[in-house]
Amino acid sequence: LIFNLQISSISVLCDDLRELMLFSRDTTGYKMASSKRICILLLFSPAISSLSAPNFITRRDVFTIGGIVANFVNTVQSANAEDDRNDKDALNSGNSKIINDLEGETVDISKINAARSNAFSDRNLKSVIPMNDPPPNILIAGKGDSVVRLPRVGYSLYKTPSEQVARGTLLALKAGVSHFDIGGDYAANEEVAKALRQYLNIGLSGLDLSTESPELLEFLDMTRTVGEQRALTTEKFISPVVPSPDGPAGRSARRNGIFVHYKLSNSDQSSDRLTVKRRVKKAMASFGTYFDMVSLHSPLTTSEQRLSTYSALLELRNEGFIRSVGVCNYGLGALKELRSNNLAYPSLNQLELSPFNTHDDVVNFCNDNRIVVSCSAWSKLSSTPAIEKGWDVVREISSAKCMTKAQVLVRWALQKGFACVPRSATKSKLERKAIAENSYGGVNADIDGRYILTSEEMKRLDDLDVKLSAGSLGRRDGWEDSDVTGAEWDPTLYV
Repeated sequence: LIFNLQISSISVLCDDLRELMLFSRDTTGYKMASSKRICILLLFSPAISSLSAPNFITRRDVFTIGGIVANFVNTVQSANAEDDRNDKDALNSGNSKIINDLEGETVDISKINAARSNAFSDRNLKSVIPMNDPPPNILIAGKGDSVVRLPRVGYSLYKTPSEQVARGTLLALKAGVSHFDIGGDYAANEEVAKALRQYLNIGLSGLDLSTESPELLEFLDMTRTVGEQRALTTEKFISPVVPSPDGPAGRSARRNGIFVHYKLSNSDQSSDRLTVKRRVKKAMASFGTYFDMVSLHSPLTTSEQRLSTYSALLELRNEGFIRSVGVCNYGLGALKELRSNNLAYPSLNQLELSPFNTHDDVVNFCNDNRIVVSCSAWSKLSSTPAIEKGWDVVREISSAKCMTKAQVLVRWALQKGFACVPRSATKSKLERKAIAENSYGGVNADIDGRYILTSEEMKRLDDLDVKLSAGSLGRRDGWEDSDVTGAEWDPTLYV
């Protein structure tokens, strides 16, 4: 059947079959999703879009393929037999007339693709969706109308001492963190790459954590398990990331579950697109794997450099070298500059966001234009005099919730609809534990839901906004000391 349909890429088909194998959790374990859903998904599957000439298939073929997929899944993964019979009966009774009426009728795939694209463009979709119980992943825009899974909570290597990077990365992996925030200006990439190779080549059992205490390892395992269980209960309409076997056989699946966000430094921006593309490819070759997202680290270059660099990243994405394109510290001026030059908006904008600097204008713009918003690693908040009283509010909430202050900030970000990349070093016992505490599983670890911030607590935090600027914090993430012109300086105001 595959050859009859002239599928141009078996790997593409396999990716689609993985998405078609939807499972839901019930008391009997995993069971297969309904055959009808499989057929519907298959009809809009990108693999069907990859058909070479003739560019037509019949609707009967769609249901035939769905039946083959269903039988294959039953062979590989045992399901509840009664559920399977009910699915089959419902499919046959509900669709037999339709199938018979449409026998021989063809479907123009190009029209399906156009309709699908129009549906996405016409919908009033939002990218910042506040919720009390956010799932562990956000879907961001990839190439064309595809989407990429972004783990909502990552681990930032900003300002992490190089001798602590490898240990921090291993602890984060053990805690279930799969989103790593690195950059050309960070002296951490080589050590991160080494730690990731341990994990990718062998799995969790290959991580060298022999020097860690049993209590810490137990806590890391707990937060990872919580995150995995939350994915099953909150992402029912997204195919789950199935745990991969240790060893070489599971390497591909483990890599698919990792998200590497690389920030291109200002010095690597260029008005020559070819130069930018070579620099990104060199960085990936040095790191040892592809980047899931590449972002401009800041807008603090010339307009020509920004636009050429951004265009080069879009080309790399469209050519399949990277999966998505983002920006960091972009304000309204820099964002609107993209559209005025007929460039697509980024998938993500990472900002210095906290209850003390909410950047409502930028967040609202991103939300209206389907740009996911992410919080940069929080730095120097606790030691900033301008927010001393506000920090007391964070302390009160953390005490009442039996959480750390950092966990309150992570929960605030998640419930606002943002992604975030908290950071922690590894020198002290508290710092090592904080890596797990600030992970997605760590801020969902309370079984009674006590960690969920109430609407009143969220309002108290939102009311702390004093439009705190980067200059007052002294953060240097994407710019130099010479860029900071005073306490009110803010990179999002740069045009």
